[in-house]
Amino acid sequence: MTQQERVTFVINTLKELYPTIPIPLDHKDPYTLLIAVLLSAQCTDVRVNQITPLLFSRADNPFDMVKLSIEEIKEIIRPCGLSPMKSKGIFGLSQILIEKHNGLVPQSFEALEALPAVGHKTASVVMSQAFGVPAFPVDTHIHRLMYRWNFTNGKNVIQTEKDAKRLFPKELWNELHLQIIWYGREYSPARGLNLEKDIITKTIGRKSIIKEFEKKQSRC
Repeated sequence: MTQQERVTFVINTLKELYPTIPIPLDHKDPYTLLIAVLLSAQCTDVRVNQITPLLFSRADNPFDMVKLSIEEIKEIIRPCGLSPMKSKGIFGLSQILIEKHNGLVPQSFEALEALPAVGHKTASVVMSQAFGVPAFPVDTHIHRLMYRWNFTNGKNVIQTEKDAKRLFPKELWNELHLQIIWYGREYSPARGLNLEKDIITKTIGRKSIIKEFEKKQSRC
């Protein structure tokens, strides 16, 4: 297959598997999405979705959030990990949203990335999922699969994002990044690779990945 044929195969396979794409993090508006994405750093979406109802019952907007102390926020979000940093970030960004943006989440990468504890990936998720702006946030699943599918060299997430944007049509970025995440979880996990189940890697995967899998199978 040519590279373009491989790209088309991925797009078509994912569309068939995921004609509708649920957003993994529960939220009701751009602010609650921003907080949920921030909490998801080094934490599973399942855990975040267990914690956010409690947090948002106390404060689901920046005006109520700053009425809580950093210590109160920290206690609520503790199960998500990195709670000292995340609680300061949530409190700090809520203050800035009130002071500079009338309590609203800004609709630009630059303004989002200027907020405390908000990096490029978090900004990309918010721009994509809250505002429909084309973006390709790269999480661990996308980074892993782009390498497995021989679309990037796996050097770092910055390179992976560049390669994803270069290979896939811009109008598909927002749905594709979610489809790849779901595919990674269901069919191509980091451990326990099963090529009978993982049709994309089996069909277009990096030769070294396939050889490694076959070697392990032959030992069984």
